[in-house]
Amino acid sequence: MQVELAQIPVRDGEVQPNLDKLLATLEKVDVAGGTELVVFPETTLVGFPSAAEVPGVAQPVDGPAVTAVREAAAKKGVAVAFGFGEVDNGRYHNSTLLIDKTGAIVLRYRKSHLWPTDVGVFTPGDSLPTAMWNGRRVGILICFDFEFPETARALATLGADLLIVTNGNMDPYGPVHARAITARAMENQIFAVMTNRCGTGTGDLTFPGESAVVDPFGNMVVQAGKDEELVKARIDWSLLEESRKEYRYAMQRRIPLSLRPGSTPDSLEIAE
Repeated sequence: MQVELAQIPVRDGEVQPNLDKLLATLEKVDVAGGTELVVFPETTLVGFPSAAEVPGVAQPVDGPAVTAVREAAAKKGVAVAFGFGEVDNGRYHNSTLLIDKTGAIVLRYRKSHLWPTDVGVFTPGDSLPTAMWNGRRVGILICFDFEFPETARALATLGADLLIVTNGNMDPYGPVHARAITARAMENQIFAVMTNRCGTGTGDLTFPGESAVVDPFGNMVVQAGKDEELVKARIDWSLLEESRKEYRYAMQRRIPLSLRPGSTPDSLEIAE
């Protein structure tokens, strides 16, 4: 399968310029060349709004901005994952949608681990859902979420083969996510596709890009630079079976051991 990473700049606290940028980028996706999925960054449609700005830019799932993306995905014939600020019953969430090539919503995920600047703006999600897409189980995480090993492990335990990460990681934390995405793929024996934003943001933030696709062995399939670009990568699903041939980390864990903190190994003698 071919995927494309849409590493683009995002404008904080605005909708229309970001929507226009997403739609224009989507037009460039190489569907004729085999691309089946394009992944955009965290909160692509709204950037990082302040608490005062979020009521004016957050979008309902059935609103015009999300509908425009769904219609564009269907017209282009490609699946799209993108982030946005969601409003639902008076609450605001940092959310990502996976839209299939018909424009249908396959999966909605709400960021469950809030970065300090998310706190007071967004309400955290309370689940780690997965869904079937193109015959594979898929899970989504958003930026700070995947710094916690338990999140990706939960998705892998639910059977995920593909982890999509919409990212808004800023300097100086670029190296943290480059290492973490490699670890999450390898320790869960899954493919990980991460798209980060680039450019600058409110408060002199700079975003390093470095979007990446990592295979189940932890090998970097592709990694972008720091500038705006559409990066293509091939996902070889046969590597899943190869990586799991002799062992399965998610299935061979001895969870009860982790529930006994402070237990003493049988072979250890404690001196009085």
